[in-house]
Amino acid sequence: MIKREQIRIRDPYIFVDEQAKCYYLYGTTDHNVWSGPGTGFDTYRSTDLEQWDGPYPAFRPEPGFWADHHFWAPEVYFYKDSYYMFASFKSDDKRRATQILKADSPLGPFKPHGSKPITPADWECLDGTLHIEEDGTPWMVFCHEWVQVKDGKMCAVPLNPDLSEAGGEPVTLFSASEAPWAAAGGDEKEVYVTDGPFLFRNQEGELLMLWSSGSKNGYAIGIARSETGKVAGPWKQDKETLFPEEGGHGMLFRSLEGRLMLAMHAPNNQPDERAVFIEVEEKDGTLRRKA
Repeated sequence: MIKREQIRIRDPYIFVDEQAKCYYLYGTTDHNVWSGPGTGFDTYRSTDLEQWDGPYPAFRPEPGFWADHHFWAPEVYFYKDSYYMFASFKSDDKRRATQILKADSPLGPFKPHGSKPITPADWECLDGTLHIEEDGTPWMVFCHEWVQVKDGKMCAVPLNPDLSEAGGEPVTLFSASEAPWAAAGGDEKEVYVTDGPFLFRNQEGELLMLWSSGSKNGYAIGIARSETGKVAGPWKQDKETLFPEEGGHGMLFRSLEGRLMLAMHAPNNQPDERAVFIEVEEKDGTLRRKA
């Protein structure tokens, strides 16, 4: 067993296995996430979110896999009797992209699903997340990166029913600079980051999105709201952040006891990143840390 605070991880994602009564923790787990070669993704298993078994090798690239570095931010979903991993990858001759992988178990091994990544080949993209519309249509929400467009975009693309490829053209949902809390960065203070989208419906039925960017206090999590309740929006940004500084890439899950939990990594500087789990509650249509 290994304690939560001993696991170095970015972009933590929790898959709750209700049948087995346990949690699986995924995330960016390579030792050198910025410039080293990509090893793959590990997962850990727990019954209490504090003591973990593992690591287990959930994904290791086979010879000929198109990417060789920047293996980032895996998310795992159970969909139509299989497990699907959405993750970001890059190579020297191909742009960063989100690829979907498939497995028969949350432990893996996950294998590429479909013939190519979902995101456009000429875009720099990352952090694909699955959203199922109320009519059952699967969508992937993802980020069109600031490294290419400066003012990072949040985008969405419909998927075909088996998640193997895009089912249409991507649409832009909003730009990072639209959030009143987002702060420009970079050497010339002219870039805005979009990072880590995660969609959910609140108790009033509104469609909300957690997403991360830089704020005046550092890496932060904000909330956007779809004014139509659909993924295409339009989207309106909350004025205040959910988590204001040095922690981000958040997602929500229900604990085995039914508590609403926020998972994120904090702090944001390497090699100190750790998975942090905070109980939150819905109040006045938004989320707050539970007292």
